[in-house]
Amino acid sequence: MATVELRFSALPEHVRTARLVAAAVARRAGVDEAVLDEVRLAVGEACTRAVGLHQHVGITAPVKVSLIEEEKQFSIEVGDEAPHATPGAGAPGAADDAEAEEDEMGLAVISGLVDDVEVTAGEDGGLIRMTWPTAPAVPPPV
Repeated sequence: MATVELRFSALPEHVRTARLVAAAVARRAGVDEAVLDEVRLAVGEACTRAVGLHQHVGITAPVKVSLIEEEKQFSIEVGDEAPHATPGAGAPGAADDAEAEEDEMGLAVISGLVDDVEVTAGEDGGLIRMTWPTAPAVPPPV
């Protein structure tokens, strides 16, 4: 299992770099060429979401991206350190409602792009894990 880890300051201009790195590592891992645009878009959406959460709460910690190559799959984990509301934690204000709606929209976009998505969130931050199948390595002709 090979893993590439990327950490970047929670600034929108770094999201593009994360997208490019994710696409390059996915290609090397054997993700189908036809799916690479979906990988780029999903990573961009997940990173943009994490950057927004960090900026909203004023967290200076970096956004974390792990690119994990396993035997038959390739996974990308995007983590943030923003505290996420737990159900029943009080009534959010109007600004929080708009942000929650934007957050849900981002998660809906990711779910539409990736068949295998896991989202976890709690007081210490959140994690989006996206997984794609990989093609078996083809040995070069002899």
